[in-house]
Amino acid sequence: MTGGPEPRDVVGPAAGEPEWQRVHPVTPVVKGWKVLVALLVVATQQLGQNIQAAGEAVRAVGWLVVLGAGALVVVVGFVYSLIAWRMTRYAVDAEAVHLRKGILFRQHRTARLDRIQAIDVVQPLLARLFGLAELKIEVAGGSDSAVMLSFLREPEAQVVRNELLARAAGVEFGTEETPEAPAAPEREVVAVPPQRILLSIALSGAAVWTVAAVVFVAVGSVLTRSVGFVVAMLPLLLGTVGYVWQRFNAEFGFRAAQSPDGIRLRHGLTSARAQTVPPGRVQAVRLVQPLLWRRKDWWRVQINVAGYGMSEQATESTLLPVGDRDEALLALWLVLPDLGVADPRALLDEALVGSGEAGGFTTSPRRARWLDPLSWRRNGFVTTDRALLVRRGRVVRSLAVVPHERTQSLGVEQGPVQRRLGLATVALHSTPGPVTPQVPHLDAAVAGRLLDEQAERARMARAAAGPEQWMLDLARQEGATP
Repeated sequence: MTGGPEPRDVVGPAAGEPEWQRVHPVTPVVKGWKVLVALLVVATQQLGQNIQAAGEAVRAVGWLVVLGAGALVVVVGFVYSLIAWRMTRYAVDAEAVHLRKGILFRQHRTARLDRIQAIDVVQPLLARLFGLAELKIEVAGGSDSAVMLSFLREPEAQVVRNELLARAAGVEFGTEETPEAPAAPEREVVAVPPQRILLSIALSGAAVWTVAAVVFVAVGSVLTRSVGFVVAMLPLLLGTVGYVWQRFNAEFGFRAAQSPDGIRLRHGLTSARAQTVPPGRVQAVRLVQPLLWRRKDWWRVQINVAGYGMSEQATESTLLPVGDRDEALLALWLVLPDLGVADPRALLDEALVGSGEAGGFTTSPRRARWLDPLSWRRNGFVTTDRALLVRRGRVVRSLAVVPHERTQSLGVEQGPVQRRLGLATVALHSTPGPVTPQVPHLDAAVAGRLLDEQAERARMARAAAGPEQWMLDLARQEGATP
């Protein structure tokens, strides 16, 4: 292909099989360093437990023997990675992407194109130095359902990504008019400056715990007059500092763009990640505002996407790490452009900061104050033609939005105290992720009606939903014949 990536290492296909290809030859080098890191971690742990005994053992056998053993382990690790590279192949056909790997135990993984939830192009630091990238294909399944192609040249990874998205969207190519998958254009809609990331972390609970940990260790070491106290508290300190660094490192340079092939997210300092979430794959959205962000009216936007998992702080499940209200609502609009009401901004403003029944919200009855004295007037829900909005929290405000067609199932929960007070909680079951929509402490009769009505709305919305071939218009514009 003119102007494309370097030719791939192609393995001749057998009859009736797709064309199998190998990942980049430098992959063993990029993966093999992990053996060295593991060796250093083990050595550090062993030395830390008994430095004196470790020193005596090293002197007994000699430094040459120790270094030679370490070098042997590293060589074995790199040789193993080389053999694993020779055994790893991938292929893309009209229905799925296939991956074969394994030395002692062979694996053949298949990701159906119609079940693709998101595609990420990930570049760890060492891979970036070699111009390589990992293609991570998330499908609807368990937490280990992703198919990862590690590693490809970065331009080649982009070509494969475009090919997968185009096939999943129903675009045909490979003809004289359209020889390759179209690269969809994009329009950037949100960019988060690094200084805002830093300030948002400083105003978060993680930063408060970090400062508290530092003060605790400092005061404890002065009172005990012992270095041992500092050593004992070191894991706590490193854990909190590491969390803050991980947040900044992962969210650095965050940008969100709108494209015909989905929502495109780019972020990362040492490890760059470019995500593409196709339209309709987001199962639920949550806007959350910690107490210390209230003065600046900042919000964090998180999403549930099948395959991304349960982590509350997982960056891949973040649609916007921090932004003002307009930016947060713009991020929500990327997922749900039509809320199904005449004045969506007024409804969303009431959902974000309002309380009581204004805006059509149904809230907890007064007797719920015994179970939730702070938030009972704010907790509530409202339904529109397109989604269910769940508002919660007085100290930490949150708003969950679940499109009707993405409701997986529903349930009513009622504990013994709720039963005595005539209350119940309605739970909307979504795919695993940071968003867990629940409407707590409703009147039991209201909860029952919501359960029945929402189940009917979800059924009708799923029946009306058409096939998700979102790039067909783009293909027509470029002359393709779908």
